[in-house]
Amino acid sequence: MNFSLAIHGGAGTITRSSMTSDKEQKYLQALDNALKAGETILKNGGTSLDAVSAAVQNLEDCPLFNAGKGSVFTNSGGHEMDASIMDGRDLSAGAVAGVRSVKNPVLLARAIMEKSEHVFLAGQGAAAFAKSIGMQFEVDEYFFDEFRYQQLQEAISSGKVQLDHTENGNKKFGTVGAVALDQHGNLAAATSTGGMTNKRYNRIGDTPMIGAGTYANNATCAISCTGHGEYFIRSVVAYDISCLIEYKGLSLQEACEIVVQQKLVKIGGEGGLIAVDAKGNIDLPFNSEGMYRGMVRSGEVRSVMIYK
Repeated sequence: MNFSLAIHGGAGTITRSSMTSDKEQKYLQALDNALKAGETILKNGGTSLDAVSAAVQNLEDCPLFNAGKGSVFTNSGGHEMDASIMDGRDLSAGAVAGVRSVKNPVLLARAIMEKSEHVFLAGQGAAAFAKSIGMQFEVDEYFFDEFRYQQLQEAISSGKVQLDHTENGNKKFGTVGAVALDQHGNLAAATSTGGMTNKRYNRIGDTPMIGAGTYANNATCAISCTGHGEYFIRSVVAYDISCLIEYKGLSLQEACEIVVQQKLVKIGGEGGLIAVDAKGNIDLPFNSEGMYRGMVRSGEVRSVMIYK
């Protein structure tokens, strides 16, 4: 049995003109590192769940991406992180929203799935659960990034909530995610984010919502989304793709095309997603300028991309 793995590090207005070659290399290297972390597990016969966990954890630990260590600042100058994970074998899932100080929210989401009878925990309760199982916490300084802090000052001065910005003030949807099919034929998906710069009122996007930002079902596909979360929630994007495959018999590519390039565009939803189906086909559609992404299949060389 072959394996397939895809990852993303966010979508949005990501253009060559807004990227220095040094920064571009750093992004490509970081994507490749995360891809390699997941690939190594799959190559050795490991589970898709372990592979997506490892890939997303790797991206959370990299300050270039808006998740974990590189999370953007909220209006109050803190961090509120969201993550989710889903196992295609039995549709079990775990999700967390609005947690602070947890080093790797994706590992907390997985712990909620495996060690509690719940799917979705939030805020202080999620933190209490994380402490009870010995999850790793970090001090505020660990999450501090000067570039992110400047983004907050910019957002406060303009009085707006900002999507994770690129240098020239364009939109970038900072979310990270991974989807995989392992050698045993099992699918899994995981997604993690720091949300929007200057967000208030504990705003939550699609990332931790099963069916909107993340979904995996062995019968159909595994999906991880990145984009303007409000639109992805309204369109139940991840589950919609699975439904088109299950009930209409569409191919992965056809289903993704309808949802990302037609349905989302129609309501003004910008972004993209990564998808892998039960046969190991991979699709990485997006309707924005660019998407940090990468993919690898058994017997193939890892490839990472940024632009269209």
